[in-house]
Amino acid sequence: MPRFFLSDGGPVDGAIVLTGQQAAHARVLRLRPGDAVAVCDGAGTDYDCIVAELTSDRLVLTVRGCAPSASEPHLRAAVYMAFAKSDKLEHVIQKATELGAWEIVAFPSARCVSRPDDRSLAKKLERWQKIAASAAEQSGRGRIPTVRAVPSFAAAVAEAAACDCAALLYENERAVTFRSRVEQGPFSTAAILTGPEGGFEPSEVEEAAAAGLAVCTLGPRILRCETAPLCALTALLFACGELD
Repeated sequence: MPRFFLSDGGPVDGAIVLTGQQAAHARVLRLRPGDAVAVCDGAGTDYDCIVAELTSDRLVLTVRGCAPSASEPHLRAAVYMAFAKSDKLEHVIQKATELGAWEIVAFPSARCVSRPDDRSLAKKLERWQKIAASAAEQSGRGRIPTVRAVPSFAAAVAEAAACDCAALLYENERAVTFRSRVEQGPFSTAAILTGPEGGFEPSEVEEAAAAGLAVCTLGPRILRCETAPLCALTALLFACGELD
């Protein structure tokens, strides 16, 4: 069933009107009056609708009912990923959204090669949020994850430390496994911190541990910076019963 997200507001007099890109997308899908459509308010509520009217610039939907989105995880899992080269963060944003991440947060760390300035970062965040919106629509999410950036590694650590389960993934850790940490649940909130292409500096690992984060290994193989957060997010959601 086609799925759309509301940009603002909600139904008015039992109807929802979509315009702009969403109306254009409806034309691409060749929707017709009477077709069933799902609309989400982006905050976890789904509306069961049928197409009432489709013109060149707007899609009018009749609301038949609403219910909490059944696709949203109960666990609020945040993925903190250090700035990476090329489009690696874009890949993680798309796939983490599909998997069920609550938010994706970018941050600078000592070994980051990519260090966008304020102007460049503003453009990237706008693009990244659009990628999350598209992935949420495609995967049937009940909300669009927030994509944002924090100014420092210390800020990322401080935010993550406030979660029920917070882990920093480190390739040189040998004793503590990520599996052992996530099996200590259940949790309401969780945060996963992963590094850039060159990994974390030992001093950063010490800083995270001092703040209360569990420093964990994902196993004997070294994963790419865009693979590690998705692997960890999948394991976390599975351990918490969010994936079958």
